[in-house]
Amino acid sequence: MSKILPTIHLGSGIKFHRPEVPVFEPLELTDPAIKAMTDLKKIPARIIYPNETIDAANEKMIANKVRLLFVVNYSDQILGIITAQDILGEKPVKFAQENNVKRNEILVKDIMTPAEDLEVIEIKTLSQATVADVIETLRHKKRQHILVVDYQGPNNERTVRGIFSLNQIARQLGIPVRTYDIADTLAEIAKVLQQR
Repeated sequence: MSKILPTIHLGSGIKFHRPEVPVFEPLELTDPAIKAMTDLKKIPARIIYPNETIDAANEKMIANKVRLLFVVNYSDQILGIITAQDILGEKPVKFAQENNVKRNEILVKDIMTPAEDLEVIEIKTLSQATVADVIETLRHKKRQHILVVDYQGPNNERTVRGIFSLNQIARQLGIPVRTYDIADTLAEIAKVLQQR
């Protein structure tokens, strides 16, 4: 037999739960690669829509303490990504000059990297991979981030499962990140690793 559950009044000034701030464990180069991946099953993806400004994207990155946003449509399909490097680098300057617009008029879709141009790693590839392999892949691709995909659902659809971030890996290796330039971060990692 069903019963009515007791209720109470919410009251005022009450907040709601947010996901806990992830705790990233220290890494070694020989650790399994998966240990360095930001798992989107555990940490929510940060998103933005293509018609928002790059200034709004930058503010969202700062507020969420991330350097990459997924650009999505209203069905949550990934249209591309935008990174802090995209926003703070040469792309906006070039776009503004070529299209005779002001910086504050530039939209995310104008400088994002489209989904079709993104190279990703399949999660099954990571079963035998190490953190060092991920760093080498990022170095070779000249990328700050690389996405990881798996296949799920009744139709076995390709889905983004996680993200590798060069700066996050450096922090987990105990290397202070002073810059967001890929070459500088790789140089810092190499310098510290030679000392170990």
